[in-house]
Amino acid sequence: MSSRLNPYISFDGTARQAMEFYQQVFGGNLQISTYGDAGATDVPDADKVMHSMLETDRGFTLMASDVPPGMEHRPGNNISVSVTGDDDAELRDYWAKLSADGVVAVPLEKQMWGDVFGMCTDRFGITWMVDISGD
Repeated sequence: MSSRLNPYISFDGTARQAMEFYQQVFGGNLQISTYGDAGATDVPDADKVMHSMLETDRGFTLMASDVPPGMEHRPGNNISVSVTGDDDAELRDYWAKLSADGVVAVPLEKQMWGDVFGMCTDRFGITWMVDISGD
């Protein structure tokens, strides 16, 4: 396998719900391992996500976990996930699902560089950029 770069998102107890939501948006195979699965069965965080990975037929990979016990969760504006391509219907469907119950910062519309682009923050606080390539 060649090297690849994947977004990895940390959550404060909502990694399972977020990753299940992203699976509904993008489809694909979702694998989730909890701290309990790794042997930490007698701790309060045993059901939290130690690692998860969503891989889709389109070649998307998204990874996430809940912050480990004892570590501080520090959400910020230092991550956004970009989804780009030329399949207008598919990307508009992703946009509709990601922006539902979220906050739209830039409406999905034609931009000065010719692409249709939008930016939103989903209900889990993750910023998404969707770019549909122009002709």
